[in-house]
Amino acid sequence: MTGYGKSVLELPEKKITIEVRSLNSKTLDLNTRIPSFYREKELEVRNIISEKIQRGKVDFAMQVELNPAARTQKLNYDLIKQYITDFKQITPEISDADLLPVVMRMPDVMSYSQDDLSEDEWSSIRTTILEAIEALNQYRIDEGNVLKKELVGYVENILNLLSQVEPFEGERINTIKERFGKKLEDLKVEIDQNRYEQEMIYFLEKLDITEEKVRLKNNCEYFIQQLNEDGSNGKKLGFISQEIGREINTLGSKSNHAEMQKIVVQMKDELEKIKEQSLNVL
Repeated sequence: MTGYGKSVLELPEKKITIEVRSLNSKTLDLNTRIPSFYREKELEVRNIISEKIQRGKVDFAMQVELNPAARTQKLNYDLIKQYITDFKQITPEISDADLLPVVMRMPDVMSYSQDDLSEDEWSSIRTTILEAIEALNQYRIDEGNVLKKELVGYVENILNLLSQVEPFEGERINTIKERFGKKLEDLKVEIDQNRYEQEMIYFLEKLDITEEKVRLKNNCEYFIQQLNEDGSNGKKLGFISQEIGREINTLGSKSNHAEMQKIVVQMKDELEKIKEQSLNVL
């Protein structure tokens, strides 16, 4: 959701620069900086931004540079007198003439008058705002294409790791059977072979990971499918990654095999990358 857009409007009497920046956020968090002359249009500006940008911490800034010929300067006499009075309370020995150069550098001693905002001017500014937002969204799209490749790579890594689990499944079952058989031999007791087989089947069924493998594969494929969908799907990707995590955790708890557990750890590492990068998706 990070992005930056800028557009500049050159008018005969002024130069207007529009900048829009965005960072990650679960909702639209909008902050605007608009000169007082255009403050009456702030609500419209906010509506324009909220229509074009769905999520993100957005900073909107409008800067205006007036051409000297286009503004009428006026002295703020009352403020100048007040500045002189205040300074003389601090340094009464200094004359008004000596204080004047200092006072003239103080804020707001000069006021500038402009004509009222015309519809034509606002129409041009509105177009400039839309251009800046479009530039920001294009920035997001370009960043999103790079991010998409990374996310697909992480998911494919999980699927590749999942395929590496299969060779250890048969080995794991045989190891468990041998371990139980040896323990029973060590006990040197008579057992009901049928009951033993039933209990062994029940135990091995609890360790079966076929369903988890199928669900994990389906969730990974669904994640990639959603990446290719148009529209805002960042939250949905977050939910899918949670489901992927549940299946990986179940695989880990059922693995009962050192090599399989190593693979599960690698899967979790790839999943953490997915979760981190998914926060950047709208």
